[in-house]
Amino acid sequence: MSTISTRRLGATGPEVSALGLGCMGMSSGVYGPADRAESIATIHAALDAGINLLDTGDFYAQGHNEMLVGEALRGRDRDRVLLSVKFGAQRGPAGDWLGYDARPVAVKNFLAYSLNRLGVEYVDVYRPARLDPLVPIEDTVGAIADMVHAGYVRHIGLSEVGAATIRRAHAVHPIADLQIEYSLLSRGIEADILPTCRELGIAVTAYGVIGRGMLSGRWTADSVAAPGDFRTRGPRFQGENLQHNLNLVAALTKVAEARGASPAQVAIGWALSRGADIVPLVGARTRDRLAEALGAAELPLSDDDLAAVERAVPPGAAAGDRYDAHQMAVLDSER
Repeated sequence: MSTISTRRLGATGPEVSALGLGCMGMSSGVYGPADRAESIATIHAALDAGINLLDTGDFYAQGHNEMLVGEALRGRDRDRVLLSVKFGAQRGPAGDWLGYDARPVAVKNFLAYSLNRLGVEYVDVYRPARLDPLVPIEDTVGAIADMVHAGYVRHIGLSEVGAATIRRAHAVHPIADLQIEYSLLSRGIEADILPTCRELGIAVTAYGVIGRGMLSGRWTADSVAAPGDFRTRGPRFQGENLQHNLNLVAALTKVAEARGASPAQVAIGWALSRGADIVPLVGARTRDRLAEALGAAELPLSDDDLAAVERAVPPGAAAGDRYDAHQMAVLDSER
């Protein structure tokens, strides 16, 4: 039974649940070990609660994540699930990042593999994971548009691109949404990117809404990341940056406690409050974490509450970049 409200994914996109489920962490190698059975149970619980937007990428654990999602969807009504898939990132056998490929021929090749791994006949939203510096965005979007006309894709999205690229892409084919990091700790899109999306009728699916766990209140100065955990390379989780950011979390926790909520719930609630065109993606890997996130959708935050949140974590207060130097260099959204 649905327990969550819905929002429109841009002017041309589908109606989606107010929260989406990011499935990346359900495959080992990003946030450490993952539990297959619990991951599938979490996807099922999300669907049963009314979350219909599932986000994955063909390069998450080199295809494993798509196969996991596909397994979880067996026996479910396909038309009641919206699959958002990123493509284009290239990885080596050791998990190293090799670059991005968004050539038109690569678009169609990647899509064919995703459809097979997911066990579906179409993808609801298909998007390049990053801008390929060697391929005009018009060519990439044009190739996805061909797949829309052929019935293999329903809508086109973008990920981590700047305002100029958004405009160029949207001129080729309507863009439903931009997937990009947006949280109390990462508010850079508010200057140019978010206003551009709103001008063009493009929604934002916001990932990292609890700062990759930083805003959960469960990360401490003594926390040790599991082998392979992405956060071992994250500047916000290092040295003096970490202590500074934990001080922000402590202030947010006080606001949350006054509302009888967790800091994660307040962080998600803040993201939901930013507009009906913002759809937060929660990276819950367990049913317990999913239940916490769902609680955020039922947490009314007053203007006074939101003002207290802003005082606890002011814009630009986070210490450290959101990615390491190599990853920051390939983000069109940061140029």
